[in-house]
Amino acid sequence: MIKQETWMRWLAVAWKPLKSNALFFVMMYLLGCICAWVTLGPYKDAKLYDHLYSELFFDLYLLLAALTLVPERWRRWLRLALYVVFYSVALVDVYCYVTFSSTLNPSMLMLVAETDSREAWEFLTTLVSVDVIFSNLGWILLLIGVNLLLHFAPRYHLFRWPKYALSLRYEVALSLLVVGVWIGCGCASWENKVKVHQLMSADTIGEVEHTLTDKHHGVLYNPLLRLVFSLYANDLASHQVDKLVAAADKVSVDSCSFRSPTIVLIIGESYGKHHSHQYGYALPTTPRQERRARRGFLVPFTDVVAPWNLTSYVFKNVFSMHVVGQQGEWCDYPLFPEIFKKAGYKVTFLTNQFLMKPAAAVFDFSGGFFLNNPTLDRAQFDLRNTALHRYDAGLLQDYDDFLKAGKINLQQPNLILFHLIGQHVNYRDRYPQERKKFVAERYERFRPELTQKQRMILADYDNAVRYNDSIVDQICRRFANKDAIVIYMPDHGEECYEENRGFICRNHSAQIDWPLAHYEFEIPFWVYCSPRYAHRRPELFRAIVQARKRRLMTDALPHMLLYLAGISAKDYHAKYNVLSDEYDEARPRLLKGTADYDALRTQFSTKKNKAKHER
Repeated sequence: MIKQETWMRWLAVAWKPLKSNALFFVMMYLLGCICAWVTLGPYKDAKLYDHLYSELFFDLYLLLAALTLVPERWRRWLRLALYVVFYSVALVDVYCYVTFSSTLNPSMLMLVAETDSREAWEFLTTLVSVDVIFSNLGWILLLIGVNLLLHFAPRYHLFRWPKYALSLRYEVALSLLVVGVWIGCGCASWENKVKVHQLMSADTIGEVEHTLTDKHHGVLYNPLLRLVFSLYANDLASHQVDKLVAAADKVSVDSCSFRSPTIVLIIGESYGKHHSHQYGYALPTTPRQERRARRGFLVPFTDVVAPWNLTSYVFKNVFSMHVVGQQGEWCDYPLFPEIFKKAGYKVTFLTNQFLMKPAAAVFDFSGGFFLNNPTLDRAQFDLRNTALHRYDAGLLQDYDDFLKAGKINLQQPNLILFHLIGQHVNYRDRYPQERKKFVAERYERFRPELTQKQRMILADYDNAVRYNDSIVDQICRRFANKDAIVIYMPDHGEECYEENRGFICRNHSAQIDWPLAHYEFEIPFWVYCSPRYAHRRPELFRAIVQARKRRLMTDALPHMLLYLAGISAKDYHAKYNVLSDEYDEARPRLLKGTADYDALRTQFSTKKNKAKHER
C-alpha cells in the first residue's frame, strides 16, 4: 500500500506547478492572450498565430515547473520579479503598437538607445495620459489591477479563496491530463520552436534579415520573445556597425580633382525594367525619360542587374566600397559617402524611407540601421531631411527648401542622394489619384488571363511607374542648367503578375531560377548629363555612351561615382568602374552572392533556341 501511494505521489507531481502557482499562471496566460489580441493588425486578412494558445501553455508550464524547483521562501520573490518583467515588457510592447503601429522590434531598441533624458520623460508622461490609458494599453493596465486585487484581497479579508483539497487520485488524474495537454501543445508548437531557434542562431544580421524574408519564418508570438530577439538582432548589428565605424576612421583620400562638381544619385524602389516603356514595355510609362534620351543627354544602360532583391542587402552592397566576390564582408569597407565627404564634397541625403526619429514611423531595421547610426550618419552626411512624405514629390520640396535657405550651394562640390519610395507596395498609395492614367480595362486585351482585381493592381503599378517618371524628370530639370550629372537606379526589380507567375512584389526566399532573376533583378539604369556638363567634359560623356551596353551589377556603382568625382583613394579600383578601360566585364554577377545571372541567361537562351530548332 505504501509503495502504491508513493508511486501515485510521483505521478501527481505534474499537477504541482499549476497548483502552487495558480494565480501566476492564470494572469500570465491572460497577459499573453491579451497582448496578441490587442496587437492584431486592423487588416482584413489579419489573424492570430495559429498555435498561440497551445504554445503559450507549453512555455508557461515549463516556467512553472522551473519555479517549483525553487524553495518557497525564494519563489514568491522570483514570481514578483517575473510579474514586474512580464507586465513591463507587455506595456512597452503594446504602447509601441498603439503609438507607432509596430510591436517591439530591433529599431525600437535602437531608438531607445538614442533617446535622451528629455525624450524619456516625455515617453513616461504620455504613458500615463488619458488617451493612452483608454487605448488598447488599458487592457494591460486593467489586468494588472485585477491581478493586484486577487493577490491582496484575501490578505485584507475582502474575500477568501474557497478551500478545497483534492484526493491523491484526482491529483494523479489531473497530472496525467496536464502532461497529455502539455505534450500535445509541444507537438503543435514544435515547428515554430525550431524556426525561432533558427532565427536566433544566425551568425550575422544579414542571415537574420534573409530568414525573415521567408513567409513561414518563426513567429515571435509574445512580447518577451520580441524583446529577446530585438536584443539579439541589435547585438549582431552592433558588430557590423563597429566594423563600419572602424572603416570610417581609416578613410583616406589621396587627391580629388572634383571632375564632376555636382553628382546626383537617385535610388528608386521596386522597379522592374520590364514595366519601363523605355526598355520595351507595351504601355507609355516613361514618356519624359524617353524624351530626354531622344535629345541625347540621357543614356540608358541596357544590361544592369541588382545584387539582391531585398532593399537592405542592396543598400549594404551599393553604399559599401566592397563588391560581391571581394575579400571580406561589406562592413569591412568604408561607405562611399564617407569618402566623398572626406574629399571635400558636401553630401546631402534626401530619403522618403529611412529617418532617424520615431515620429517618422519608420522602423525598417534592416534598411536603416547603418544609415541612421549617429556616428555613421555624421561620417556620411552633411545634410538630411527630417520628414517623410506621402509622395516622392515631397523630396523635391525638401531640396528646393534647402536650396532657398542656402544649405545647398551648387557653386561648391555636391553629392546629392535622392532615395525614393518609388513603386513600393502598396502601389495604389505611390501616386496621386489625379495622376492616374491606366485603368484595369486597358489590360483586358493583352492580359486576359488576369482577374479584374489583378488588372487593377497591375494598373496601379504602371501608374506608379509613370508617376516615378515625372519625379525623376523633375530632379533632372533642377540640374539641367547646372554643371551636373544625374544617375538613376532602383534598388531591385519587382514582379507584378509577370507571365503566369501569379504574384506581386518579390519572392525573397525562393531559389533563383531564370524567371526570378529576369524579373526581380534586372533593373533600369541611366545616366543624365546636363548639356553644360556634356559640353565641358566630352571625354566623360563619350565614356558613358560607350559603356551603356556593358554588363553591370550595381554593387560596383561606388567605383563609378568616385571616378566621376575624380577621387583617388585606396578603396577605388578601376576594374570595378564601368566607365574605365580597365573595367572587368567578365566579373561574375552573382545574385544573392550565389547564382550567376549570366549563366542563368545563357542556359535559358540555349534551351529556348533548342526548343525553337526542334519545332
